[in-house]
Amino acid sequence: MSAGWSVLEAVYMVTITIFGVGYGEVRPIDDPALRVFTMGVIIAGCTSSIYVMGGFVQMIAEGELNRFLGARRMTRGIDKLSGHIIVCGYGRVGRILADELSRSGQEFVVIDTNQERLQEAETAGRFVIVGDATEEKILECAGIARARVLASVLPDDTANVFITLTARELNREIEIIARGESPSTEKKLLRSGATRVVLPAAIGAARIARLITKPSAEKILSDAAQQESLTEDLQQIGLQMTELRVPANSDFAGRTLAEMHFGSGMQFVVIAIRSSDGVVTREPPANYAFRPEDTMIVLAHRTTELRLQGSVKNKEIVYRGARI
Repeated sequence: MSAGWSVLEAVYMVTITIFGVGYGEVRPIDDPALRVFTMGVIIAGCTSSIYVMGGFVQMIAEGELNRFLGARRMTRGIDKLSGHIIVCGYGRVGRILADELSRSGQEFVVIDTNQERLQEAETAGRFVIVGDATEEKILECAGIARARVLASVLPDDTANVFITLTARELNREIEIIARGESPSTEKKLLRSGATRVVLPAAIGAARIARLITKPSAEKILSDAAQQESLTEDLQQIGLQMTELRVPANSDFAGRTLAEMHFGSGMQFVVIAIRSSDGVVTREPPANYAFRPEDTMIVLAHRTTELRLQGSVKNKEIVYRGARI
């Protein structure tokens, strides 16, 4: 344009010069200064184009390379695992399970088909595999032959059944813990090879029921066991946590814990005592004097629990073998 060319002619000339098309000059370039300027446009323009294209290619190549190297490191890390845990599904239950395993220092691999979820797990430094856990090759990549436990926690009962079948076929010794949404699925999962079946809906309903029927015992359990499912573990060995309320007209009122004797054959442990004003006394001393409306949190066998409840409700008390 400084040489008197029009805007269109100048832009056209610069374009064919930089990209090396060479359709022909719009006007003859006879002036030496214009030729020098054209050479400068060629050098600067081609260098800039190569730099921009190179940066673009580098951005793509580095992303793919990092992804490849990351996957390679992930695969090598999984290959070194032994006695680890495989978590199938990274939804709500899978995330909570992974967090708990991380806090306890357990080594585990997460399998899920959702890449966005696994990106979150990978960012947290966890071993992940993108794929369908019902496929044998995916479980083999997760090291199922060397794994100690497989937890199938998908919200789909059908998928959990298929995963259980496939995992049991690949490893006869592995412990399989499967999630079931419907109570009717429990038998199917057990027949498919599951070692244990967990029903989150049933557990939640039972927890709500305990909060309603035995709030004091549930409070003790929540504080002492950090909200773990201690009740189920106790029931497996024949024990049960229960509440015994001392009525206002009971003969127990005013007596100390050392004087409490229900006769032979009644073995129980008083975990805590909750007073009528809501104060909880853990490991109550032997000289603790019961007041009306106090509630004992007792650990006992099922049969003992029923007899204890009957004794507390009855005004007749057995004191060291003698009826009072």
